[in-house]
Amino acid sequence: MERKTFIRAAAAGGASAVTAAGFPSLLRAATMTLRFAHYVPADHPAGVAAKQFAERVAARTQGAIAINIFPNNQLGDPPAQAAQIRQGSIDIGLPTQGQLDKYEKAFAAVVLPFVFNDRAEVFKVMDGPVIEWLAPLAAKQGFITLRNWDYGFRNVTNTVRPVNTPDDIKGLKIRTPPEIQIASTMEALGAVVTPISFAELYLALSQKVVDGEENPIATIYYSKFYEVQKYLALTHHIYNNMILTVSAITWNKLSREQQAIFREEGVAAGDLMRKLMGEQENDQIAKLGAAGMQITRPNLAPFRAKMGPAVKKISDYAGAENVDKFVAIVRKTLA
Repeated sequence: MERKTFIRAAAAGGASAVTAAGFPSLLRAATMTLRFAHYVPADHPAGVAAKQFAERVAARTQGAIAINIFPNNQLGDPPAQAAQIRQGSIDIGLPTQGQLDKYEKAFAAVVLPFVFNDRAEVFKVMDGPVIEWLAPLAAKQGFITLRNWDYGFRNVTNTVRPVNTPDDIKGLKIRTPPEIQIASTMEALGAVVTPISFAELYLALSQKVVDGEENPIATIYYSKFYEVQKYLALTHHIYNNMILTVSAITWNKLSREQQAIFREEGVAAGDLMRKLMGEQENDQIAKLGAAGMQITRPNLAPFRAKMGPAVKKISDYAGAENVDKFVAIVRKTLA
């Protein structure tokens, strides 16, 4: 089986060194106020990175661009945010591949289960040829992808029993986002998959509408799912990343100098998020245990062995040629 991959859909070409002093025209630009929406709490590493991005863009454009941040699904759930980015009613956002694949199927190909072993592999692939492949495709659909931020490996929580083998997931009613890659992975393990909006997930867990859910550690921690879930299994079944994305409508209103600043600060903020996520994860796992969650670290080989049906469903959806291309990139990059 291939190794699980994570895409880095940053805009092709990268960012050159840019300073406000190097672009006097910035001082003559009209004031512009933009809306930046995302779906995690403001104190999540993505929220911290978004704040840095907004502050540095404002400073480097000498106040010509102000960015207001709307965290925690204030402007709609993740699929709604992606649609608004495309329409231009949200200027900046952090969709994952699962939101963008509704517009460009190639994004679905890069979320295969159990492809990556760790973040080092993720970033090596993400910062490689996947950039050149996906960014132009996204741009054709109205999304300017500036930088892959982190989000993390997804893990399973529930209130019924500890998970040590695939059989422990069988029959559990598990919430997933409306993303075929994640849903098919849980189905291959025998879960009964129930799509529920992320904004409604805590309530659904507290009312036992579903037995459990699956998300990265930081999301489980900052969303306080430990208050309504008993068991956490570190399954690392899917890697997700947030992608710093600007509406093409908004992008075309920016000057060349402002676009360059967006690219640079998108990279800097993404690096900050990666750093915070890496530094905090072990501590968050310990805190989840201290909060009463029973944590298991299952052998992942039996889980990986059951992924054939999931890979087929993903391939049928994303296109076999896209999956083959992605797998070839992963093998070549990690050889």
